[in-house]
Amino acid sequence: MALVKTPQQIAKMRRAGIVVAEMHAAAVAAARPGATTSAVEAAARAALERRGARSNFLGYHGFPATACISPNEVIVHGIPDGRVLAEGDIVSIDCGAVVDGWHADAAVTVPVGRVTDADRRLITAVDAALDAAIEAAVVGARLGDVGAAVERTARAAGFSVVREYVGHGIGTAMHEEPDVPNHGPAGRGLRLREGMVLAIEPMLCAGRSATRTLADGWTVVTGDGARAAHAEHTVAITADGPRVLTAPG
Repeated sequence: MALVKTPQQIAKMRRAGIVVAEMHAAAVAAARPGATTSAVEAAARAALERRGARSNFLGYHGFPATACISPNEVIVHGIPDGRVLAEGDIVSIDCGAVVDGWHADAAVTVPVGRVTDADRRLITAVDAALDAAIEAAVVGARLGDVGAAVERTARAAGFSVVREYVGHGIGTAMHEEPDVPNHGPAGRGLRLREGMVLAIEPMLCAGRSATRTLADGWTVVTGDGARAAHAEHTVAITADGPRVLTAPG
């Protein structure tokens, strides 16, 4: 069973969420043609340090950075390095922060310079899938309703959904129960309760949904080399509807 948070605890998670939003803003601004993925991560890290917050990514099972920077065919868990972003790339930026022991986690995929219409449709679709999933995350709904909303939105736009990697509960740990799949069926699974907090994170592929992990043990890429997009927010289930804790302040 997912841990239910009090309003006071959710308020603490919101503080962490604002830091994550600031990390995203800095990293997105840095994600320009000619920048390395390390430079993008450095911008996110600087925003984290300005707030005096702690990274929940750095050192997690040995992960070596404060953000995952995942260009083009990389779905998730891209390790920042000397790879240079080029005009026409797309890049997923996944950041997390801990404030007073409470976690927040979010991701966004953005264009690098001018991109093709196909890539822009992919980014639009993953954002729409996240929005649909958040809208479905209401008190009394089922966890399957959230995943079904992602899958329905993605397929309507002509994209496949990654099944091997899922969202998760979040609180005093970055990963808590329950897993949050990005597929249905609707009407099945755990019933959502007021006070649950979920990291909802659709991952869409322009080609097939098969994945493989590179030799570094972290970087997950599309099996066919097609492009992928990832979007995520930390969302509290409240009596007044879903509340996005990682939205900008």
